[in-house]
Amino acid sequence: MDERVFEGLASDTLARLAERIEDGLADADVELRGGVLTIELGDGAQFVVNKHAPNRQIWMSSPISGASHFAWSGAAWISTRGPQRLEPMLASELAQLSGVAIDLM
Repeated sequence: MDERVFEGLASDTLARLAERIEDGLADADVELRGGVLTIELGDGAQFVVNKHAPNRQIWMSSPISGASHFAWSGAAWISTRGPQRLEPMLASELAQLSGVAIDLM
């Protein structure tokens, strides 16, 4: 995929995630700046989700699963290590730490 297409897809994904997390987790501090989405929960746990243009991937750092990389499959951001999709994985981990179920799709 070319850089312009990647930038559009990744930016749209990060903006959608930021909006849904802000709406769904009242105690989360959510900031999207320069292609980096930072989510800090009330207990201090922090997730970072960012664009990685050189590899055309979205990277996620999680206090639960550590570092994960996601590549666009044509329909979804899929982990480079297995079949996990970005949104359900992030939603599951946020729910584990916050106790609040959130739909990020």
